[in-house]
Amino acid sequence: MVHATTTDKLLILGGQGRIYTLPCDRLPTGRGFGEPLRLLVDLPPPFEAQAMRVHRPGSRLLIASDAGRGFIVEEDEVLGQTRAGRAVLVTGEGERATFLRGIEPDDDRVAVVGSNRRLLVFALPEVPVMGKGRGVLLQRYRDARLLDAKTFVAAQGLSWRSGRGMRIENDLRPYTGKRGQVGHTVPRGFPASGRFEG
Repeated sequence: MVHATTTDKLLILGGQGRIYTLPCDRLPTGRGFGEPLRLLVDLPPPFEAQAMRVHRPGSRLLIASDAGRGFIVEEDEVLGQTRAGRAVLVTGEGERATFLRGIEPDDDRVAVVGSNRRLLVFALPEVPVMGKGRGVLLQRYRDARLLDAKTFVAAQGLSWRSGRGMRIENDLRPYTGKRGQVGHTVPRGFPASGRFEG
């Protein structure tokens, strides 16, 4: 669920790597059960919507697949004018586009965590800015998948949502490395879901 107004535009990431632009004034109003997303954009089966956010002009996005590959894209460049959307992330066999995260202006680090419960933190400039492609390897896996990714300010620590509220890890040395490495076992108290938002 996202908070938006009728003048906003929604960016919707499909599992095949296309980003769809949906003006909020096209959403059904009033009572009822709404409309299926496939009636509003051309999202082909069996792909599903994986992420959704309100478009922020001038911002940048981190886009990634569950195979651990991704890149940074300028948000204004992913806007589409048609129901078919815009092809952005190229996925390989058995992969799906999963993550579309906004990058704040002061963010200088990337944190990624895999289903093997390994956490890796590296410098944001190690991720290239691209318009389209498969991207670079963010984290290396063997029989695992990327579960979550986020950008943050190193000086403020890495935060995640736990059962007791927000937890902040300030000592990131055990998890810090270079893009494409395996990482280190997640800290004690990290969510069982493997996601920063719990």
